Amino acid sequence: MSTKLISWNVNGLRACMEKGFADIFRTLDADIFCLQETKLQAGQLDWVPDGFDYWNYAEKKGYSGTAIFCKKEPLSVSYGLGIDEHDHEGRVITLEFPEFYLVNVYTPNSQDGLKRLDYRMHWEDDFRAYVAGLNEKKPVVICGDMNVAHTEIDLKNPKTNRKNAGFTDEERAKMTELLEAGFIDTFRYFHPDEVGAYSWWSYRFRAREKNAGWRIDYFLAGRALEDKLVSACIHPEIFGSDHCPVELVLNV
Repeated sequence: MSTKLISWNVNGLRACMEKGFADIFRTLDADIFCLQETKLQAGQLDWVPDGFDYWNYAEKKGYSGTAIFCKKEPLSVSYGLGIDEHDHEGRVITLEFPEFYLVNVYTPNSQDGLKRLDYRMHWEDDFRAYVAGLNEKKPVVICGDMNVAHTEIDLKNPKTNRKNAGFTDEERAKMTELLEAGFIDTFRYFHPDEVGAYSWWSYRFRAREKNAGWRIDYFLAGRALEDKLVSACIHPEIFGSDHCPVELVLNV
């Protein structure tokens, strides 16, 4: 039986609602739908779909935040990494299902001038330890805006972005370490050499119109799920945010 998963950084769910989110949500008809950068607090949204919904709000208003909507109730739910330093910005939700754990993540951005790069490196190590620990119990699917273009094929202008947030050598190396800890980049598994496949475009310089983008939104799957991978794709035709949704279909 196939399970369809969608992940989307909506860059403010209330703003995305005004751009057709509810219709897009219905059309994509995912079994599990994960959001990042919801930018809201409890009680600020009237819309709730059928099924089950889980929210992790940032303490800072109008900032960060994650959510998951699913058709089937999970076995368990947890929020954050269990590390106080990291758990005030609403960045992680973990659902346990019979066949796998799902970890929805909004990875911290290193920011202009790489102001937050040192913190980001610390986060990466703690996040990798967290998901690797889960992966020892049962297979893990990680999804979300991971704020890194892993290789040069994953962004339009690699040479001019080499030392910019999201494409530093340090961030790329941490993604390599995560994959080497037992995970598959599912989009590259199915589309190893595809160029021009991006999930985020700057609002400046008509970047989306020119497809001058970055692939920074991912579905990673524990290696034990390799034979369960059916397809992975990106939906650049869907607007409403500076990111577009990404998709994974699993045979579970």
